[in-house]
Amino acid sequence: MADGSMMTTEFNPATDSRAFRDALGCFGTGVTLVTTMGADGPMGFVANSFAGVSLSPPLVLWSPARSSNRFAQFSSARYYSIHILGQEQQALTERFGRNGPGFSDLPHDLSPEHSPLLANPLARFDCEQHAAHDGGDHLIIVGRVLRATLRDGDPLLFVRGKMTGFGA
Repeated sequence: MADGSMMTTEFNPATDSRAFRDALGCFGTGVTLVTTMGADGPMGFVANSFAGVSLSPPLVLWSPARSSNRFAQFSSARYYSIHILGQEQQALTERFGRNGPGFSDLPHDLSPEHSPLLANPLARFDCEQHAAHDGGDHLIIVGRVLRATLRDGDPLLFVRGKMTGFGA
């Protein structure tokens, strides 16, 4: 347009899920890797649906997709750790994505509650499941934070379907 304004398109999110997903993608989020101990050993779940909920008591939430083949294990996990990834840790998202090797040959420690802990995340929240709520095609899991870690660095971001970072 000649006046420099941008065109806006209105849509019905109930009938145009692709446009709704694209609109949600305009909101950049950090990238997390949630870990728990499953029946067959340690497992990880990449999630960008994460938020702080409360300072007192310390609560955070994340939302796994019901369609994930790891959903049953994570939705029922009593303990888990949420790792906020730094820009330099993007390879972990591929490792724990669909058909990735996960924890195979990946060194890790265990929390006192036996959640797998990855080396050097930007921040980490060791949690006990506090509540779970229906969230449509996702489950909203609220965790009580038992302990946390923090380091300097820039976060890995997910914007418009791509991993990126500040200044990238």
